[in-house]
Amino acid sequence: MSETQAPAVEVRKRRTAELVLTLLALAVAVGAYAVVGITLTGELSSQVFSYGAGLTLLVGIAHVIVRIRTPYADPILLPCVVLLNGIGLALIHRLDLTKIENARLDGESLPRADAPLQLTWTAVGVAGFILVLLLIRDHRRLQRATYTALFAGVGLLLLPLVPGLGVRFQGAQIWIRFAGLSFQPGEIAKVCLIVFFAGYLVVKKDALALAGRRFLGIDLPRGRDLGPILAAWMISLAILVFQRDLGTALLFFGAFVVLLYVSTERPGWVFLGGSLFVGGAWFAYFAATTLNISQFSHIANRVDSWLDPFADRDGAYQIIQSLYGLAYGGILGRGLGDGHPTLVPLAKSDFIIAVIGEELGLTGLMAVLVLYGIIVERGLRTALLCRDQFGKLLATGFAAVFALQVFVVIGGVTKLIPLTGLTTPFLSYGGSSLVANWALVALMLRISDYARRPPAPVAVQTDDAMTQVVSRR
Repeated sequence: MSETQAPAVEVRKRRTAELVLTLLALAVAVGAYAVVGITLTGELSSQVFSYGAGLTLLVGIAHVIVRIRTPYADPILLPCVVLLNGIGLALIHRLDLTKIENARLDGESLPRADAPLQLTWTAVGVAGFILVLLLIRDHRRLQRATYTALFAGVGLLLLPLVPGLGVRFQGAQIWIRFAGLSFQPGEIAKVCLIVFFAGYLVVKKDALALAGRRFLGIDLPRGRDLGPILAAWMISLAILVFQRDLGTALLFFGAFVVLLYVSTERPGWVFLGGSLFVGGAWFAYFAATTLNISQFSHIANRVDSWLDPFADRDGAYQIIQSLYGLAYGGILGRGLGDGHPTLVPLAKSDFIIAVIGEELGLTGLMAVLVLYGIIVERGLRTALLCRDQFGKLLATGFAAVFALQVFVVIGGVTKLIPLTGLTTPFLSYGGSSLVANWALVALMLRISDYARRPPAPVAVQTDDAMTQVVSRR
C-alpha cells in the first residue's frame, strides 16, 4: 500500500482585484468630497488632501489585514463598503458647509462640523473591523457562545430603558448617553442576536422541520415547536411597546423568520411569522387610535403620516420635505452642492437618502441601491458556498438583517412603508451604526474566506500489488 495526495483545487485569491476596486472606490469618494467644496465655496479646500490621505490610510490598512488574515475572502465586499462610507462622508461634509454658511449669514456662532467626527468614527469602525479579523480566526467558534450572544443582545436592547441612561429622541427610546456620547446599542445587538439565531437553529432545525398540520395548503409547524417564534414575536412586541421602535422590531423578527425558513425549508414559518408581525403592528395601531393607549401613540402618528402626510403638515413635516426633495432631484439630480437638502430635518442621519435623491437624482439613488444589493448578494453567495451549517445560517442572517435595514430605512423615506428611526448603513451620520456594520462585514469576510478556501489535500491509498501495467505493442 502507498499513499498519494489528490491534487488540490486551485482557487484564485482575487486580492489584486479587490485592491483595484478599492482604489476606484477611494477615487470616487475623494472626488465627491472635492466636488462638494468646489461647488459651494468655489475653490478646492485644503481639507480634501488631509481627508483623502486619512481615508486612504484607513482603507489601506484594512486591505492589508484582509490580504494577510483572510486571503480567500470575497473581493467585492470591502470596495462596496468603502464606496458607501466615502459617499456618506462627502454628503455629511456637504451638509456641514451649508450649515456653516447659513450660520454666517444669520450672524450666529459657527456650528460644529460633523464630517471630521464621522471620519473619526470611520477610523473606530475600521479598527473594530481589523480587531474582529485578528481575534476570530474561525467563525465556527462563535457557535460555542450561542446563549452568551443571546444574553448580550437582550442586555444591549434593554439598556435604553435604564433610568438616567436611556434617551428619548423623536418619540423612540433607543439611545443611551454616557460620558457625553450617544450610542445606539441595538446596532451591536443585531450582530449578537444573529449569532444566537444561527447557533440555536443549527441544533433545533430538525425539530422545527417536523411536519405539523396542513391549513389552507400551508404546512404549519406543530404547536410545541411554536415556542421560538412566539418568543421572538414577544421580544419584538416588547421593543415596540417600551421603546416605541417599529423598525428595530421588524429588523430582528424578520431576520429570525428568514433564518427559520432557510434552516427548515418550510414556508409555513414565513406565513406564520408574517401573520404574527402584521397582527402585532395592527394591534399597536388599534390600541393607539381606538383604545387611546399612550404607549402606542408614536406608532399611530407614524402610520397616519404614511397614509396621508399632507393631512397633518406639522406632524409629517419630515416626510413631506423628503418627498419634495426627491421630486426636485428628478432623474439626474441637481448636482452635488446645488440642492437644498438642509430643508429636510435630520438630513445627515435618518433622511440622508433624501439628500442623495435630490442631488444625485433617481440615477444616483439607484446606484446606491445596487451597491447595497451587491453586498446582500455576496453575503448570500457566501452562504451557498459555506460548507458548515452554522456558517450558512450566519452569513444568511447577516445578509438578511442588512437587506431588511436598507428596506426599512429607504422604504420609510420614500413613503413605501411607515417611517422608522433606523440609520442607513455606512451612509448616515452616527458612530454606533458605523462601528457595528464594519464588524458585521468583517464577520462576513471571515466566513467567505472559510467558504472559498480550497480544502486540504487528502491522502489517497493505493495498492501497488493490485496495480498491473499493460503494454500495448
